[in-house]
Amino acid sequence: MRRGGPAFLLAGCAIAALMCGQVARAQQAPAKAAGNTVELETIDVQGQPKAGTAYQDATGPVQGFTAARSTAGTKTGTPIVDTPASVSVVGQPQIQATGSQTLPEALRYTPGIFANQFGFTPSTDFLQIRGFNVQDVGYYLDGLQLYSYAFAAFQVEPWGLERFDVLRGPASSLYGGSGPGGIIDSISKRPTTVPYHRVEVGVNNFGNAYGAFDLSGPVSPGSAWSYRVAALGRGGGTQVDHFDADRGFVAPSLSYRPDGTTTLTFLGQYQRDFTDPNQFLPYNGTVRPAPFGRIPTDLFTGDTALSTFERQQAFLGYEFEHSFANNLTVRQNLRYSYVDVLDRGPIGSGYADGTGASAQLARFNFLARDRGREVTVDNQLQANADTFALQHTFLGGVDYKHFIINDNQAFDFLPPALNIFAPRYGQVTTASTGYYGRSTNTQDQLGFYGQDQIRFNDLNVVLSARDDLLDTSLNNHLVPANNTEVGSNHITGRVAAIYDAAFDLHPYAGYATSFNPVLGTNFSTQQLLRPEDGEQEEVGVKYGRTGGPILATLALFNLTRSNVLNPDPTNPLLQVQTGEERSRGIELGLNATLAEGLSAVGSFTAFSIQNTKDTDRTILGKVPVATPEMLSSLFVDYTIPEGALRGLGFVAGERYVGASYADALNTQRVPDFWLTDAGIHYDRDGYRIAINARNLFDRTYVSSCNTSTSCFYGDRRTILGTLSFTW
Repeated sequence: MRRGGPAFLLAGCAIAALMCGQVARAQQAPAKAAGNTVELETIDVQGQPKAGTAYQDATGPVQGFTAARSTAGTKTGTPIVDTPASVSVVGQPQIQATGSQTLPEALRYTPGIFANQFGFTPSTDFLQIRGFNVQDVGYYLDGLQLYSYAFAAFQVEPWGLERFDVLRGPASSLYGGSGPGGIIDSISKRPTTVPYHRVEVGVNNFGNAYGAFDLSGPVSPGSAWSYRVAALGRGGGTQVDHFDADRGFVAPSLSYRPDGTTTLTFLGQYQRDFTDPNQFLPYNGTVRPAPFGRIPTDLFTGDTALSTFERQQAFLGYEFEHSFANNLTVRQNLRYSYVDVLDRGPIGSGYADGTGASAQLARFNFLARDRGREVTVDNQLQANADTFALQHTFLGGVDYKHFIINDNQAFDFLPPALNIFAPRYGQVTTASTGYYGRSTNTQDQLGFYGQDQIRFNDLNVVLSARDDLLDTSLNNHLVPANNTEVGSNHITGRVAAIYDAAFDLHPYAGYATSFNPVLGTNFSTQQLLRPEDGEQEEVGVKYGRTGGPILATLALFNLTRSNVLNPDPTNPLLQVQTGEERSRGIELGLNATLAEGLSAVGSFTAFSIQNTKDTDRTILGKVPVATPEMLSSLFVDYTIPEGALRGLGFVAGERYVGASYADALNTQRVPDFWLTDAGIHYDRDGYRIAINARNLFDRTYVSSCNTSTSCFYGDRRTILGTLSFTW
């Protein structure tokens, strides 16, 4: 189970391509008779072609705000209305309409998701699904996991993506180790078989500007090879003084389609980020007034002489798909991933005097230097067969994941406190050398899974099971005596059914389990952490039809997570496993792509999440920190379809985030807040000009607090103007 073994299980093939392309539009002139023959006029095909298989269609472009298919719930490209699970898709049209430039921004109108959990944090994507964090093990790119541990965290760039597919609830029966809340699968843009070109520039009110291009088409006329290159450069200021957010990104890809049965796509990405560490602010002074009032939202708590956050990440892989004449399809998806992070500089640790009376902020001098390398490969065999009155779609797979994470963390207490209203920078010039963690974590996971999608008349049943062999080792460079290695075996499954009732209604029910092989050690015992376990019961109903303009969903869920990893109460920089959490709730979702230029997306989530088991009995029945129990949103885009003002459009959105808590005992409450989005755009003859405003009324709010010394201001008003040309 070491690196490279199963990676070439299907050597000689080279990967499956999820072909990106919009529905082809064909204009056909009337046929002309010539004697006893009929001569057809030439068909002029424009735009991007429709993908060739159900799997490729489920990973291709979304028309409007309503997707028809997804691979997230079954890996087979099943219609969303036939999938007995909670699935949402956010495509490029919605990303563009909402003016989203990050993954959390793109998902903020999706049911069950608390996006931008820790507010203004350009360096990391923080999200919750149904109350559970997903940025560590629920982050996927093209169906393969992007495992993040400690500060070795990946971050995807939306400019290089076609869509985001979200599966809520346990996903281990298909994907292996992952959290109970669900997964987010980011789908890359892929080469098109017709020319496509787009250039875009934009700038926001903080002076952060970007330029980007997206070029695609056949390598030469009539060639079986096609290419795509998406690239972006961004730089400039943010809402915090001395805090920039700069990025360079390029994603080349190359596809080979010799016929309608075989697709091979090579995918690559390289990204470099330069910004600053997260802001850690006290509860008093942000949520509640301190003796001096409130901390300015533009206060930089680091030091200009030392603070930096740098990330370098790269992906290289391929996807292969081949369909045989006997209803058999083979796929192999493989990727090597690399991430290197430097996070350095002072971070806030509360008030120097404990009360804030002197307006002096105490700080740690923190250092993290983390590097992660991953090899992931997923081999699939799909077969369609009929047995008597039953129609089967069988899926069998073997996947392999190999992670190596080098984690180095240090901190020291800083004698000079930072005066909140008269900050002096250039005081901290030397990085911390007080290492409290230096380790190499290695994990190998080999999984065998099977699934049967059974259709009987109007009933669809999904049965899936998986067995994972897990090997985890820790090389502790500070205390070699604590080096350890553990092997284990984990079985997960899912049983679910959905019924095609009258009036486009689809009631469903399901049960699923999950496991999450957490890296790291228990601080008190120095033993490797136990895998987390999860299970969920869910019932719901969907309204809509495959390819229809409206998809409405309702889901009721009961979700349990055990062996929970929480901050160590004696040191918030460390974590321990303390018990069990339960999340019960309701979700409603709406995606509508209507006639006459009207599109809408909305959601409502209300749930109760509690600590149900813990060695600390004082927190039983309490809500975990930084977890709001109510979320709602609505976004509408209207574009005038005809007349002199054709192409002029207006967008408006409203988001609500419920109250949360800053401490485990729920004595420090973070208030709820409303956010208003609005914008105007003009699309005509291949160009688009748009202005989007978030947090329209510029309200100062705290998105959440992880502890009483770790609170985070939300995004202040951001006005983004963009201009793009497409041909």
